[in-house]
Amino acid sequence: MINYNPKNWTRFIFNFHRSGVVRNLGPSLIVVGLISGGMCWLFIEHVDLKIPEGLNIHAIVGVVLGLVLVFRTNTAYDRWWEGRKQFGALTNHSRNFALKLSAMLPREDRDTRRYFSRTIANFYFSLKEHLREGTKLEELDLEGLDYEKEVTQVGHIPNAIAQSVQNRLNLLLKNGVIDGDQYRVVNREAAGLIDVLGACERIRKTPIPYSYSMYVKKVIFIYVGTLPLSLISTLGYWTIPMTMFSCYVLAGLELIGEEIEDPFGKDANDLDTDGMAANIRGNVHEILLGGAE
Repeated sequence: MINYNPKNWTRFIFNFHRSGVVRNLGPSLIVVGLISGGMCWLFIEHVDLKIPEGLNIHAIVGVVLGLVLVFRTNTAYDRWWEGRKQFGALTNHSRNFALKLSAMLPREDRDTRRYFSRTIANFYFSLKEHLREGTKLEELDLEGLDYEKEVTQVGHIPNAIAQSVQNRLNLLLKNGVIDGDQYRVVNREAAGLIDVLGACERIRKTPIPYSYSMYVKKVIFIYVGTLPLSLISTLGYWTIPMTMFSCYVLAGLELIGEEIEDPFGKDANDLDTDGMAANIRGNVHEILLGGAE
């Protein structure tokens, strides 16, 4: 995720060449420029292009296309923001879980405190990578834990870690370390972890419908490809930069929507889930163990 100062307009304007949108659209803009140049050369130098007066279909389609792209971008941003809210909820559940356990567990029970400190952080790390390409075991602190071997044999590691948490809570209840009321309190936070997992999987596994995304791309392609026909008679060779700019605006909006509709990846504008996970690891360790280990 990119950290920036939104008030620094100068940096935004003059560093546009570093934008991921510009880099990704660069080849397409060059192709559009060449096509526009060829059309200008053909219709200005060799063929007399006659368009009926008062007919400007591109102006009408441009308004409709703009509204469609605004809807597309807003829908993608809603997915990004929903992902951020879910990871905020995961952070809250993790801290609350650790705080309540810290208040309930005996101070001298370092083994149980150490288990929950490592396991809460392991769940966070496993979830963020589960939403990408699969959990990285090297990021987890597994040595000596009861689920160390199990996570190497299952396909859904966050579920395996959550199961271990439930088993440990039930054992604490059975052994009288916590009573029934305390169990219900901490179990709500443990259940909250799974709720967040399910919500994030819903976002990750339900992309924008293929037909909608494909339709928008086709319309942009047709619109930009035929735009010089409406501009040549008025702008001449200035049609080339104007067509390239139109492509930059329209295709750029679609590209931004594609990038932010999956907020859990590693693109520049995705959520900083790596930083959040590292932060939670430090927080729960400090809460449960007092930073002594």
